[in-house]
Amino acid sequence: MQVPTPAAAMAIRDSLEEEVLIALVRAAWLAAERSNAVTAAAGLSPSQYNVLRILRAAGRGGLSCTEIGARMVTRDSDLTRLMSGLAHAGLVVRGTDSDDRRRSTNRITAAGRALLRRLDRAVADAAKQTLGSLGRTRLTALRDLLVAFAPPQPSDLT
Repeated sequence: MQVPTPAAAMAIRDSLEEEVLIALVRAAWLAAERSNAVTAAAGLSPSQYNVLRILRAAGRGGLSCTEIGARMVTRDSDLTRLMSGLAHAGLVVRGTDSDDRRRSTNRITAAGRALLRRLDRAVADAAKQTLGSLGRTRLTALRDLLVAFAPPQPSDLT
């Protein structure tokens, strides 16, 4: 997949903020390209992969769609449809919460965990290929700047 070079947009120098925003969006696209190729080869969209990682981290308790949505890296407009597809593939199981029958709980299955384990190394390698040339000092500085720009929310940390 070729990432378009926004030459005309990069030439606009109306403000430093606009220039940084354009560079940030382009960098995010480029950074995701390799890992998205890894997950696509396994038949997963970036959103599906994100949901599986969230549910793996949640453990046996699982999460509701609302809780999953709050933890997503990118927002999916139809999380219910996304969850249904993952359930149909046998990667998640959906059930009713024992404390609140109106609430559904989603849990990753053994097949979902196994798929993530198979992808873990390739996704980590893709990240290293994409960002490794920056070196530890620059990566740490970049992470710190990005966290300052978009601090983790309490739901991101659980």
